[in-house]
Amino acid sequence: MASPELTAVVQALRARPVVLNASVAEMRAGMESMLSAVQLPAGVIREPRDANGVPAEWISMPGAAADRAVLYFHGGGYVIGSIATHRELAARISAASGARVLLIDYRMGPEHRFPAAVEDAVAAYRWLLDAGFAPGRIAFAGDSAGGGLTVAALLAVRDAKLPLPSTGVCISPWVDLEGSGASMTTKAAEDPMVQKAPLLLLAGHYLGSANPRSPLASPLYADLHGLPPLLIQVGSAETLLDDSTRIAEKLRAAKVDVELEVWPEMIHVWHAFGMLPEAGRAVERIGQHLRKRLG
Repeated sequence: MASPELTAVVQALRARPVVLNASVAEMRAGMESMLSAVQLPAGVIREPRDANGVPAEWISMPGAAADRAVLYFHGGGYVIGSIATHRELAARISAASGARVLLIDYRMGPEHRFPAAVEDAVAAYRWLLDAGFAPGRIAFAGDSAGGGLTVAALLAVRDAKLPLPSTGVCISPWVDLEGSGASMTTKAAEDPMVQKAPLLLLAGHYLGSANPRSPLASPLYADLHGLPPLLIQVGSAETLLDDSTRIAEKLRAAKVDVELEVWPEMIHVWHAFGMLPEAGRAVERIGQHLRKRLG
């Protein structure tokens, strides 16, 4: 049964109607105001970096191992979101995993079209390798669009014949920019955050004239062979539920070690709402996975 805290969050989200004609600047400002002001945990260490031209920030909690890194890609439909909106979640992942989190501001649409985000993700990974991190001590992770970018970046790293990181963690991943999953319709009444029409608007801002089935835009349509183990977490109340179930099926068919966790009653990226007991449990589970895979 969902917690009272989750009920309150859902009610608050339903009170914030989606404005389809909002400008990109307005959408970005709305997400920044909602998430960037969240208080960070005591003791967090922030270290700005330039990761091969990609703005980045190390987020570390006390005790985080200096030789273990989680390269994190924020959500926001490849159009909104930033380091500022995801610092608090990154700090909790650092605490749970015992690793430092490198949070990056990858380029977004409409100013920078696909595949700019993938290029920046790979550039940041090369920066970690050049800094001396062993691939087996690096993980990729991200939420929503960042969850899709996690898979896309792994594909790009594989195809560039770079050494692969140890694992990937996908939180409520968006891996089908066409929005063709049945849950886009069947879960529409349950999901207070993500609906098909605004999702396709964001996809258009990022893709421009690119094919939405391009494998590095929509990894659901990619050849997934040879990827490292993946953990996927998704809520049962998400319109993007089928993105997770379908790509998990394709990963298994490609002989990739994948763990799919469907959390009952959870909403899109519930992890971001730190007051939820379910968020704490999900992040702790991510931390267990990362501790195992990062050695």
